[in-house]
Amino acid sequence: MAAARWRGQNRGAELGSPPKMLMKAASDSLSALALGHQADLAILRAEYDPPPPSPSPGRTGPGLPPAPPGAPSTGTAPGRRRLPLSTRSFIARPTTSGYDGIYVQLDGQPSAKLPLLLTAFQYRFEGDVEAMAQHLVDGVAVGWDELGTDLLAGAPPQVVTALTGGEQWPSRTLDHLITPDGSPPVRMTVTERTAADQDVQWGYVLRSEGIEVISVPHADAGPVIGWDTDPRTLFSDHPAHWPAPTPTPLATATRTAPRTARAAASPRPRTATRR
Repeated sequence: MAAARWRGQNRGAELGSPPKMLMKAASDSLSALALGHQADLAILRAEYDPPPPSPSPGRTGPGLPPAPPGAPSTGTAPGRRRLPLSTRSFIARPTTSGYDGIYVQLDGQPSAKLPLLLTAFQYRFEGDVEAMAQHLVDGVAVGWDELGTDLLAGAPPQVVTALTGGEQWPSRTLDHLITPDGSPPVRMTVTERTAADQDVQWGYVLRSEGIEVISVPHADAGPVIGWDTDPRTLFSDHPAHWPAPTPTPLATATRTAPRTARAAASPRPRTATRR
């Protein structure tokens, strides 16, 4: 590394001399490492962060191409086990003020989480969203490290194979965490008030009608994917496909001018009796 940096030393050394040869070898090594690093980044970006499609008429918001989140055109194809990414997310149950959930460390992107959650609801939990929320949100002491194929229990083999490529991996919690002072780790709760400060990228709220998908750095809410959606659907990982719902304008009542009381009829003047 010192030779690679060079810093002007042995600048006048002849070609073929040991200093020049050492410098060239170190430079070639660093070039190969840099090329390998760039190739790895290109592969990861192409796999996990595809660009959004070209904007088309009917935009849903500033900079957001109108893509239906139920069947987006880009995403990671299910069917094989990927190296887990440290894409942080949370799974939550709805509350009167927003949501209350639990932290998940790995594979938080929609292309990884939605197929697991949809399949778990349809088969393992047999359509019981409350039982699912109790298992995934309430029943965790600290947080989730990763959600695994145990959530696919009861699903047809063709669905499991389509989602996993035949591989199996277990769900793992973060109960093994060691704090700096040795104290027990605390529960990693995520709410609508704390999500933006907890460095999570995605959120999944288990609602009665489906899964609300929230791109946390870009929106406070998101579209809902119905529980009957085919888990083999290709889901996009680009935030532009998951915009916050457009608020419905409030209907304003038309005010009418208050009715004024009719003026009392003036009494007719008495006429004198003619004699």
